[in-house]
Amino acid sequence: MASVILKAQREKSVLRRHPWIFSGAIAKIHGSPQTGETVDILAKDGKWCGRGAFSPRSQITVRVWTVNPDEEVSPALFRSRLKHAVESRLPLLEKYDTNACRLVNSESDGIPGLIVDRYRDFLVCQFLAAGAEYWKQTIVNQLAELVPTVGIYERSDVTVREKEGLPKLTGVLSGQDPPELVEIREGVYRFLVDIRHGHKTGFYLDQRDNRAFVHEYAGNSEVLNCFSYTGGFTVAALKGGATGVINIESSADSLELGLRNIRLNGLDMAKVKNMEGDVFTIMRQYRDSDRRFEAIILDPPKFAGSRGQLMRACRGYKDINLLAMKLLRPDGILITFSCSGLLDKDLFQKIVADASLDAGRESQIIRWLSQATDHPTSLYFPEGSYLKGLICRVW
Repeated sequence: MASVILKAQREKSVLRRHPWIFSGAIAKIHGSPQTGETVDILAKDGKWCGRGAFSPRSQITVRVWTVNPDEEVSPALFRSRLKHAVESRLPLLEKYDTNACRLVNSESDGIPGLIVDRYRDFLVCQFLAAGAEYWKQTIVNQLAELVPTVGIYERSDVTVREKEGLPKLTGVLSGQDPPELVEIREGVYRFLVDIRHGHKTGFYLDQRDNRAFVHEYAGNSEVLNCFSYTGGFTVAALKGGATGVINIESSADSLELGLRNIRLNGLDMAKVKNMEGDVFTIMRQYRDSDRRFEAIILDPPKFAGSRGQLMRACRGYKDINLLAMKLLRPDGILITFSCSGLLDKDLFQKIVADASLDAGRESQIIRWLSQATDHPTSLYFPEGSYLKGLICRVW
C-alpha cells in the first residue's frame, strides 16, 4: 500500500482523530496512489498513524478513514459505519414525527465527504470527496440494503468537487427516478421538496429545530423572511400565529414552491407577500421608506467558501444584520444565521454586536441556535458545527 510521510510534529492532529491532512503537512509520498485510493499515514519517524483516502488535487490531501491499525478500509468498514449512522437516526424520526432527516453527516459519522439525506422513501446522496467517490458503488449498494427505499438519487453537483478534481454529477444511483416533488412530514408541517434541483439536497433539513423556534417567537408579528427559499420559516411563522410574512428571495421558482407549501399547510395565503430580488437592495428600500417589522429572519447562503473570502463575508454579514437592526420595531426579534463554517461562533456574535452598535440599538441574546440534531458534530471535528444562529431582542 502507498503511504504519505508527514512532516515533524504534524501527526498530532491525526492522533487527536482530526480527519483532515493538508498538503502542507506532508513531507513525501511513497508509491503512486491514485485519486481516492487508501494510503497509510506515517509520522516522520515511520510510526503508523492511520489510513486515509488520497486526493492529490485537493488542499486536503488525505481524509482519514481510521486510526485503528486492526481496521481495514473495506466494504465491512463502510457497512458498519453506515449501519451505525442510520440506526442512530431512527429515534429522531419518531421524536420529531418526521419522515425526512440526515442519515449520514460526512466526517462526523466517520465517512468523510459523504452526505445522505432521506426524503420520505427516497435517499439523496452527495459524494463530496475523492475517497467517498472511490467507494461510491459499495456505499450505494449498502445503503440500498440498510434503508428501505424507492430510489437513491445523486446530487454531487457542487463546486467543492472541483477542488477534488471530480466532475459534477447528478442522477439515479439505484431504484426509481424521483418525482418532480416529494412531500415530506415534519411534525405539524408539510413540505414539498425538489430533490433533483433544489438547494443542497433539496431542503434545509439542518434548520428543523430552528423552525420550531420561529414558530415560538413569531406569534402576533409581521415577519420579514430574508433568503426565504421554499418557505420553511414562513410556514413555521404562520403556524405560530404571525400576522403576516414578507418573503424575499432571488429565485422565482423557490418563491412559487414556497406558496405551494403554504397552501399544502392550509394557511392563509392573504398573509403572505413575495418579493423577488436581491435581499440587500430590498432591505435598503424598506429602510429608506421607514418600513418596520416585529420580527426578521436572516438565513443567507454561505458567504465564505474559503479563508480568502472570510473578510468579505464578514462585511456581508455585518451589512445585512445592520439593515435588519434598523428595520426592527422596538422590542423586535432578530433571528439571524450563518452557515459559513469558517466563521466561528465568537466571530459571528461580534459581527452581530457591531451591527447593533452601528444601528444605535440595544440587543440581547435570547438563544443560541445550531444545526438540527440529525446533523451531529464529532468532538474531534469542530469544523462540522457549521450552522450558527442567534435569536436577539432588539430595542
